[in-house]
Amino acid sequence: MVLQSLKLPELIQEIRGAKTQAQEREVIQKECAHIRAAFREGDAPQRHRQLAKLLYVHMLGYPAHFGQMECLKLIASPRFTDKRVGYLGAMLLLDERQDAHLLITNSIKNDLSQGIQPVQGLALCTLSTMGSAEMCRDLASEVERLLLRPSPYIRKKAVLAAVHMIRKVPELSDIFLPPCTQLLHERHHGILLGTITLITELCEQSPAALTHFRQVVPQLVQILRTLVMSGYSAEHSVSGISDPFLQVQVLRLLRILGRNHEESSEAMNDMLAQVATNTDTSRNAGNAVLYETVLTIVDIRSASGLRVLAVNILGRFLLNSDKNIRYVALTSLLRLVQSDHSAVQRHRPTVVECLREPDASLSRRALELSLALVNSSNIRSMTQELQGFLVSCPVDLRADCASGILLAAERFAPTKRWHIDTIMQVLTTAGAHVRDDAVANLTQLIGGAEELHAYSVRQLYSALAADISQQPLVQVAAWCIGEYGDLLLSGSCEETEPLQVQEEEVLTLLENVLQSHLSLPATRGFALTALMKLSTRFQGDNNRIRQIVSIYGSCLDIELQQRAVEYNALFRKYDHMRSAVLEKMPLVEHGESQDDEPREGKEEPWNPNKEVQSHPEPPASNLLDLLDLLDSANGDAPPSPALDLTPEDSLLHLLDLPSTVPTLAPIPGLKVFDREGLQMNLSFVRPPETPALLLITATATNTSKSDVTHFVCQAAVPKSFQLQLQIPSGNTVPAQGGPPITQVLRVFNPSKAPLRMRLRLTYNHFGQSVQETFEVKDFPLETWQ
Repeated sequence: MVLQSLKLPELIQEIRGAKTQAQEREVIQKECAHIRAAFREGDAPQRHRQLAKLLYVHMLGYPAHFGQMECLKLIASPRFTDKRVGYLGAMLLLDERQDAHLLITNSIKNDLSQGIQPVQGLALCTLSTMGSAEMCRDLASEVERLLLRPSPYIRKKAVLAAVHMIRKVPELSDIFLPPCTQLLHERHHGILLGTITLITELCEQSPAALTHFRQVVPQLVQILRTLVMSGYSAEHSVSGISDPFLQVQVLRLLRILGRNHEESSEAMNDMLAQVATNTDTSRNAGNAVLYETVLTIVDIRSASGLRVLAVNILGRFLLNSDKNIRYVALTSLLRLVQSDHSAVQRHRPTVVECLREPDASLSRRALELSLALVNSSNIRSMTQELQGFLVSCPVDLRADCASGILLAAERFAPTKRWHIDTIMQVLTTAGAHVRDDAVANLTQLIGGAEELHAYSVRQLYSALAADISQQPLVQVAAWCIGEYGDLLLSGSCEETEPLQVQEEEVLTLLENVLQSHLSLPATRGFALTALMKLSTRFQGDNNRIRQIVSIYGSCLDIELQQRAVEYNALFRKYDHMRSAVLEKMPLVEHGESQDDEPREGKEEPWNPNKEVQSHPEPPASNLLDLLDLLDSANGDAPPSPALDLTPEDSLLHLLDLPSTVPTLAPIPGLKVFDREGLQMNLSFVRPPETPALLLITATATNTSKSDVTHFVCQAAVPKSFQLQLQIPSGNTVPAQGGPPITQVLRVFNPSKAPLRMRLRLTYNHFGQSVQETFEVKDFPLETWQ
C-alpha cells in the first residue's frame, strides 16, 4: 500500500511556501520517505511521477542517489512517458563515477535501433551528456549510422553525440570522417553548425583528419561567402548579421586548417578580406565575427596586407565605447606586437590613451602593450608618457610600470645622461616600487660614466635634499655623495646651474638620513659608508664624522654596528692608510660600451657562471679599493669564516674579505619544465666564501606564438634548508624567444644534505589559466656536496 504523497506541483508549492530552511528540510524529508516507499512497493504506473519529484529535490541540492536504479527501470520501460523521465534522471543522477551508468548501454543501443524519433533523440542526448569512454566505443557504430538518417532532427543530435565521442575517445576519429564530408552539403542550420563543430574537434584530435579536411577548404570558403554576401537564413540573423554563430565556427575551423599550410591559407585570403571589409561593426555580433576574422588572419600564413588590415580592425576596436571590446583589442595587439611590430606601432597614440582608463584591467593591459611598443626610435616620447602614467597610476600597477621603464631605458637609452635622468626620475616618483637591482644598476651606470660624475652627484644631492623617503633614491644618492663629494663642492658642471653647497650641509643631510625613522638598515649602511668616505673627500676637520661613526658602534643592528666598529678602528689604528683605503671606486663597465651617440638597444642573455669567472684576480695594490661595503648593505650574506692572517692581511681582516679570490668551478644547468613552448632552466653558483649558500637563477623562456602573462614562480624546500626568493625581472614572457624572465633563489644548506625542491608555476597562456606543480630532485652533486 503506497503512502499518500504530494503531486509535483503541490510539492513545489509546499517547498516555496516554507518560511525557514528547517521547514523546507522537513517537507523534503517527509516526501523523500513517501518516494522511497513508492519505489519499494513497485508502483510501475506512478514510478515516473515519483522520480520527477525526486529530480526536483535533487535540483535543490538534496541527496537523491537512491533513485539511480529507478532511472534504469524507466529507461527499459516501453512507454515513452517513462523513458522521458528515465533518461532525464540518468543525465542528472548518473555519471562516469558510478558503475550503474554502464547498465544503460544496452537500453540506449536498443532505443537507437528503433525508428521512433523522440526515443532516439532522448538516447542521443543522454549519450552526449554522460556517455563514458566504454559507452562511446560500444555505441559508435549506431551513431555513425544515424548521421545519415533522413530526419534532420536525428542527424543534428547524432552530430552532437559524435562530438562528445571524439572528445572522450579520440581514436574513433576515422569512423566519422566520411559522414562529415557529406554533411557539409546540408542546408539545415543546426546540422551544419554541428558538423563544423565536429570537424573542428576531429582536426584538433587527429593529424590525419587535419590533412583530410584541408581538401574541403574551398567548400568552407563558399559557405562563408554565402553567409556574408547573400545571407544564409533570415531566421538566424542577429542584429542584421547573418548567422554569426555559424560564421564564427567556420572561421575557427579555417584557422585550424590554414595554420602552417600555404595552399589552404592562399585559398581563404580573399574571403577573409571580404569578411573584414563587409561586416557591420555597429553591433556586437558583427564585432564578434570581426574578432574571429582577425584571429584567423593572424594564425594562418596570410598576406602582409591582410595582416595590416587585421591590426587596423583591432585599432578600431580601441575606439569602441564597450570596455570589453577595448580589452580584447589590447590583448590581441599584445600578441601581434612581436610579429607585426610596425603595423601595431601605428596605433601607439590610441594605446597610450588607454593608459588613462579608470578600469584597472584595461590600464594594466595598455601598460603591457605600451612597454612592448618601446623601441630605439620612440624611447624618449614613450618614456615621457609612461613617467606621466607612473605619477597617477594605481598602486598595484606602479611596480610593473617602474620596472618596465627601467628595462626599456636599459635596452634603448640613447645617451648615458638620459639613462641616468630616467632612472632618477623613476626612483623619485616610485622608489618604493622598483626592483631590487635598480640601485646596483644606477650606481654601476654612474660609476662607468666619468664625464657625468659631477652632474650626477649634484642632481642626486638636490633630490635627496628634497625627499628622503624614497629609499632606493636615498641609497644611490648616499653612494654617489660618498664617492664624488669633492665634485659636489668644487666641481664645475656646465649642464646644471651653479650649486653652492657647504661641507656642513652635506654632513647634516647624511646625518638626517641616519636618524630618520624612514631609513632602512641598508640605507643607514649606505649613509654611514658615505660619511666615512667624505672624511677623505672634504678638507675640513673630521671630528664630526668621527663622533657620528662612534655613536653607531653600539647600534642594535649588527651590520651597522660592524661597519661602525671597523671604521672606528680605521680612524684609530690605520689612519695613515685611510686615504688609500677610501679612495674612489674604479670605473665600472656596464655591459656593452655606451657612448653619448644614439645606439641600437641590444640585450645579451645573462650567464651567471660567465659573470663570476670573468673577473680577474685583482692586484695587491687595488685590494684597498674593496673597502666599499655597499655590495653587502642588504645584510643577506652570512659572515665569512675566520682566516689565518699574516701581517700583510690585517687590512683584509678588517674588511672581512679573503686574501685571495678563488675561482669557481662551473656547475651544469638543469631544465626542469617544458610545456607548449614555455621552458624553465636552472643555473647554479656557489660563492666560495660561503659554501653552504647556493644561488639558483631560474630563467623562463617562451618559444610559442603567444605571450605568457601573469607568470609567478613559487618554491618550497625541506625544513633543514633556508630559502629566499628574490623579486623576478618581470611577469610576462614574450612569445617567439623574446627576453626571458629571471629570478634568483638563495638556498642555505648548512648540513650539506641532498637538495630537493618543489616548484609551482602559475601563468596565463593561450587565454587559459595554468598551474603546474612539480618536484625537482636531480640537482647536480656540485650544488650540495
